[in-house]
Amino acid sequence: MHKLLLLLLCLLAGLTSCTKPTRRAAETADSRPNLILIVADDHGKDALGCYGNPVVRTPNLDALAATGTRYDRAFCTTSSCSASRSVILSGLHNHRNGQFGHEHGFHHFLSYDTVRSLPVMLEEVGYRTAHVGKFHVGPESVYHFQDRFKANTRSPIEMIDATRPLMEGKEPFFLYIAFSDPHRDGKFREALPHAPDGFGNIPQGYPGIREVTYDPDDVLVPDYLPETPETRAELAQYYQSVPRLDQGVGHLAEQLKATGRYENTTIAYISDNGAAFPGAKTTLYEPGMQLPCIVKEAGQTTGKVSRQLVSWTDIVPTFLSAAGVDYGQDYFHGSDIVSRDTTGEQTVFASHTFHEITMYYPMRVARGERYKLIVNFASGLPYPFASDLYESKTWQSVLSRNLTKLGTKEIEHFIHRPRFELYDVVDDPEETNNLASDPAFAGVLEKMTGQVRNFQDEAGDPWIVKWAYE
Repeated sequence: MHKLLLLLLCLLAGLTSCTKPTRRAAETADSRPNLILIVADDHGKDALGCYGNPVVRTPNLDALAATGTRYDRAFCTTSSCSASRSVILSGLHNHRNGQFGHEHGFHHFLSYDTVRSLPVMLEEVGYRTAHVGKFHVGPESVYHFQDRFKANTRSPIEMIDATRPLMEGKEPFFLYIAFSDPHRDGKFREALPHAPDGFGNIPQGYPGIREVTYDPDDVLVPDYLPETPETRAELAQYYQSVPRLDQGVGHLAEQLKATGRYENTTIAYISDNGAAFPGAKTTLYEPGMQLPCIVKEAGQTTGKVSRQLVSWTDIVPTFLSAAGVDYGQDYFHGSDIVSRDTTGEQTVFASHTFHEITMYYPMRVARGERYKLIVNFASGLPYPFASDLYESKTWQSVLSRNLTKLGTKEIEHFIHRPRFELYDVVDDPEETNNLASDPAFAGVLEKMTGQVRNFQDEAGDPWIVKWAYE
């Protein structure tokens, strides 16, 4: 009776497969790789050495990329913390897993009880599952870990040290590490020029961390941000937060090697969404959704670079494949990035509805290799700002100086958006020239609009009704 009820619930939720994952017969507990997923908080792709930033120092992440695979075109599905993390751990877009926005406090978005997450699936086939750091998804029964290690989420060395018992065990394990860096902390450094947000940096530092500081004059101001002293001051603090988590990644490698488990461990490093600056986080423009993705497979020693399009819906199936787990292929919205065929046309999809519950702005996105379509279903509303972005000295400098542009993008166009935004992301990487009303691109618009609608239909998106009623 219980199995019949579960099947009915799955069918009602639109899921085509709810079978339990099974371990392949050829695998044994001793030979299966350990799995580690590291998720940074608000780490943009433009703040790592291995992705081309010559200023910020990330030697450990650079080393991971040098012996693993650096994915140069990887995308979150929604540029918002809880919503993104639910996709990372479930392999399902938000409108399928039910976590539309922030989980905590009065927001209280939660995933559906029928969702089957990565840690639950791995526990069922004999993996020891553990988590340390930021969680921010719910309910716990859906995202259940056997071990929950406690540590200051701004103190990466302490976080890694807390997980040592897991590494010293004999079972294959899955470890989910969620740093709070380099998220804003909402505490302005009044003693510094332009009083920037501190990004978790504190005068006394953190145990085992060698603080790396930056001169605001030396940082690189990306094209999506205004060139103001306030922006530079905040970027300097942001940069300082990044080497802290980088040292945590280095300490993790040391601990794995000390326990003899490094060679047989797959390690992936990603970020939940873009940097906590206006124009990136909470948007589905490229700075908000194109993110770092580094994967070192167990036994891999030679670095590679991949240009395939990767989505955070691919994380769960990739990890299950690495563990030798057979699963319902139609259950997930993504696929294994290591073994899939990438010779055909590639497209990834994104689905943003809320950040905080008061920030309603549903967007659906198809992002191909050249063109990208953003459909703004609430285009009649002004684009809502997350509180930390609105209060940031960067945005306040835009207001106080009466600037008309946020970097290269017109502020008027940033806040008041049309129904369709179509960009050539090869010739126009800053996404400033909307081609949606250009007759020369009518065919591209029609094709990509169809892709968005098909994606919504296949993924069971309730917002598909907007096409019929508006």
